[in-house]
Amino acid sequence: MKRRLPAEWEKQDGILLAWPHKDSDWRPVLHQVEPVFIEIAKQISLFERVVIIAPERDTVEEKLQNAGAVVSRVTIYEIGSNDTWMRDFGPITVLEGEKPLLLDFFFNGWGLKFAADQDNQATRRLHQAGAFAATPLESVGLVLEGGSIESDGNATLLTTEECLLGPNRNPHLSRKEIEAALAETLGAENILWLGNGFLAGDDTDSHIDTLARLCPEDTIVFVTCPDEDDLHFTALRQMASELESFRTGDGLPYRLIPLPWPSPRHDKDGQRLPATYANFLVINEAVLVPTYQDKNDTAALAAIREAFPNRTIIGIDCLPLIEQHGSLHCLTMQIPKGVLP
Repeated sequence: MKRRLPAEWEKQDGILLAWPHKDSDWRPVLHQVEPVFIEIAKQISLFERVVIIAPERDTVEEKLQNAGAVVSRVTIYEIGSNDTWMRDFGPITVLEGEKPLLLDFFFNGWGLKFAADQDNQATRRLHQAGAFAATPLESVGLVLEGGSIESDGNATLLTTEECLLGPNRNPHLSRKEIEAALAETLGAENILWLGNGFLAGDDTDSHIDTLARLCPEDTIVFVTCPDEDDLHFTALRQMASELESFRTGDGLPYRLIPLPWPSPRHDKDGQRLPATYANFLVINEAVLVPTYQDKNDTAALAAIREAFPNRTIIGIDCLPLIEQHGSLHCLTMQIPKGVLP
């Protein structure tokens, strides 16, 4: 039966999160980053359900309740994780006809950069715990992270060559073979490959959700860098040219909305951090947008409001998140309607 990968803006049952803990890379800044997770979970709970994996249930639930989250919409499973980037090790849900199917791709820590033994088991453990009711789970022998693909819900995928064609994911597969695998597993018929674009400090080998995002009405929002002296300037200008050449499944050009460029941020060792406004999360009736205590935050919210005029646009201060080289969308995975019990 033909498969379809829903767009993120389609109706959802809820959002998956993995909670930060002292045995993760967040340990040195746990007191700074946990409030960000609390705010994200709280805002999601105002619109839909939140499913959380955490080493310990009660303290997380208490913190959410104290913050004003709708705790009746929060379910917490005591499941371990190496880290918190649920976008990349959580299930990718496709529809076969109208029936959802959970796909558990192999997660290798973004090309064997980081330990991922517990993360790689999280989806199966959630399934065994009954988190997804009777929705079937299929294991897929392909290395693929949710942050590396964007779907318009109509058989078009947007992705990057650097990530999907890199030697540290599926080196035994050619581009043609990867396209065939995406067609078989996700129903992809029109694959848009970006050959340019990167963010310094990014561990993911240019995940698409840090650079450009598919939006309703054949729209793409994308990061831009106006500073000719910035190391990103040329690559992002070339990326914009590629986006201008892309066509929808119907052969039409996309409406392109540029995102502003946040001021450069660096860690204590002087390494550039990958701050990006493209890492927003679409939920039912709202969009959660990362902000960085930056002069361009307001302009970023306005650009995303242009792409999603019928949703509430909510900024969340994600400056602490980029200390571990990710942001809001990276932490979350949407569960389409019809999956949760």
